[in-house]
Amino acid sequence: MNNLLKGKRGIIFGALDENSIAWKVALKAHEQGAQFTLTNAPVALRMGEIKKLSEICNAPIIGADATIVEDLEKLVSESMNHLGGKLDFVLHSIGMSPNVRKGKTYTDVNYEWMQKTYDISAFSLHKTLQTCMKQNALNDWASVLALTYIAAQRSFPGYGDMADAKATLESIVRSFGYYYGTQKKVRVNSISQSPTMTTAGSGIKGFDSFFGFAEKMSPLGNASADACADYCVSMFSDLTRYVTMQNLFHDGGFSNVGVSDAIMHLFEEKKGE
Repeated sequence: MNNLLKGKRGIIFGALDENSIAWKVALKAHEQGAQFTLTNAPVALRMGEIKKLSEICNAPIIGADATIVEDLEKLVSESMNHLGGKLDFVLHSIGMSPNVRKGKTYTDVNYEWMQKTYDISAFSLHKTLQTCMKQNALNDWASVLALTYIAAQRSFPGYGDMADAKATLESIVRSFGYYYGTQKKVRVNSISQSPTMTTAGSGIKGFDSFFGFAEKMSPLGNASADACADYCVSMFSDLTRYVTMQNLFHDGGFSNVGVSDAIMHLFEEKKGE
């Protein structure tokens, strides 16, 4: 289908480079007729390649630290001014753990860094939603999406305090989703994506091995970043307007598999050596 998002306006957080899911969402949303602003933290803007994406999508860049309410207030108001009206979608693709980046194990975290993990990866969603609500920035039936991972619900060694932050993020989706739905008919959901070869994902210890494990566990294989972008576009569209407060697994079936034949074969081959 074409022009699924024609006439819709939004904000996309977190596009860093061509490997980013947010980058691919921006490209797909642009293809489907949406207009939007791009945002990231100032340090990420300096590190990344977002200017290239801005030119492709004709989307202005508005720098904002999503942990700072004043930055978000400016981002939301400037986005509405530039786009010419209230917003129809927001993508929250933000996550970072200083503990994980610096190799701290879950049983030996730095608590100041842990607070930063929560601020960046979870509370930023609440602040974004609250800012949008206070500014009456979202149209009826607007769609807010946050990206998450199954480690929010299961134990995954190596994911560290990001697991706790993502669990909090998913709770915010449910809690704020209720209020935004009843008061403004705005829907709020999270998408629990397969392990994906992004710049952020590759920074997790043992990620390559886990990517391969998930591929063998998932009946359909790991969902790609491009496929996730397609899913996001469908969730921004009017085709899914009664879906809200959900954590939507986009993982090739991984979340419902206990063990797969492919994994069993690996153990059988090892036993036969």
